[in-house]
Amino acid sequence: MNRSSIIALGIFAAILAYFLSFGAESTRKLQAGFYSLISPFLRTGSGLQKSITSVSTGLKTLDEVERDNASLKVENRSLRATNQALGDVEHEVNRLRRALAYRERALFRLVPAEIVARDSSTWWRTVTINRGKNDHIEGDMAVVTDEGLVGKTTTVGDNISIVLLLSDENCRVAAKVEGSKEQGIVSGERVSGSVTPLLDLNFLTKQANLEPGRKIYTSGVGGVFPVGLLIGTVQSFRARDLDGQARLAPAVDLSHLEDVFVVTGNK
Repeated sequence: MNRSSIIALGIFAAILAYFLSFGAESTRKLQAGFYSLISPFLRTGSGLQKSITSVSTGLKTLDEVERDNASLKVENRSLRATNQALGDVEHEVNRLRRALAYRERALFRLVPAEIVARDSSTWWRTVTINRGKNDHIEGDMAVVTDEGLVGKTTTVGDNISIVLLLSDENCRVAAKVEGSKEQGIVSGERVSGSVTPLLDLNFLTKQANLEPGRKIYTSGVGGVFPVGLLIGTVQSFRARDLDGQARLAPAVDLSHLEDVFVVTGNK
């Protein structure tokens, strides 16, 4: 053992002998002073541990967050479905209310009917309604909605009837121009690239020069269609060699027909 080691060992033995010479009271005082010295660090560590424990307790696990998120998604879908259902009900109520009001104020006897069939190959030509001879329906009766003219009945059975739509080129309607003496014949025409059909008003005078937005009504000529039914509105006009022609947008959306009325006579 070298000299440095012997000296260090001697110093340690002297310190140990010094502490051993303390009585019980002196030892407690020494311990109290030591704990007083380190107590701030112990309090800081304890507070930090409590804070970490509190934060950890307040945080949700990833599984809990995922479960809550899935529950919120289901609730959101349910609310959207409920909102859509309420919107559909409101639309249906408003539609029926308008139809009832139109039936009450109309100058004609109207038989309500529903569209029960529509062939995709004749989408713009015909529809089938759930009224027939048993409901006093006959051929060549005007079919309307509260918005305007739809077409006319053709083949009539006991409980169903075929309606030839205004958009078919074979459904020709005598018409007059709002605020004018101009008259002509309306017939259907499918325009290439157009989603919905347009109507042509032919046999106008070349000087008619109808501006867009002018309303076209049935003139009553021919006896099939009562006078005053709205057919459509003018989109454009052109003068041809022998006459004038106006292109019309139908007053009724013929692609979304649900309920119609058959005109069976005057009130």
